[in-house]
Amino acid sequence: MEAKVYNKEGKEAGKVTLPESVFGVAWNDDLVHQVVVAMQANARIPWAHTKDRSEVQGTGKKPWKQKGTGSARHGSRRSPIWRTGGVAHGPRNEKSYKQKINRKMRSNALFAVLSKKYADGEVLFVDTLSFNEPKTKDAKASLTALASVKGFEELKTKRKNAALIAMVDSDDAVTKSFQNMGNVTLEGVRNLNPVDLLKNKYLVLVGGEHAVKVIESRVGTTKESK
Repeated sequence: MEAKVYNKEGKEAGKVTLPESVFGVAWNDDLVHQVVVAMQANARIPWAHTKDRSEVQGTGKKPWKQKGTGSARHGSRRSPIWRTGGVAHGPRNEKSYKQKINRKMRSNALFAVLSKKYADGEVLFVDTLSFNEPKTKDAKASLTALASVKGFEELKTKRKNAALIAMVDSDDAVTKSFQNMGNVTLEGVRNLNPVDLLKNKYLVLVGGEHAVKVIESRVGTTKESK
């Protein structure tokens, strides 16, 4: 398998050989769904939190004597059945939504998504991407140039989640140049994952053959997420 590599001006700059084990994998609905759901669960922060009867403010004194009043028996004003009382069985922020993702499952799901995007013509290979200084104007011009490649026209027009730009090495000037553009996300090639790939329409893979080798090395080296 071979793919064209472009420069940041949108002109063809060579070709790159793609491994079948990464860009030629069959789609697996169940695997991708399981991994994506697990990753989203692992990223979930349990904000909702209610106080039980031991945490709410209020006196611990018995409201009235046990017998002889004609009223129902009560032992505390902080009981869940009282107004201003604690909440019974409410959400707690110590709840964990973590799910285990096996190393092999995670890498296979990543390769399945990469293969699907490549087959759909949504992966653009770029040799290098760099700027002399952080400038949003330069980033926009580069994105417009890449949009001239056939099949990637929406890089310029799509207003949200247009592209995930994956780079082998971080570049401060590039990061700052794109950070004001709401339709583009930057990520390291080593950190590529199915969730981010599916969230964005295009994948702009910067680094050519080096970037492909980094992705291929993910087999067996991805850390388990518990």
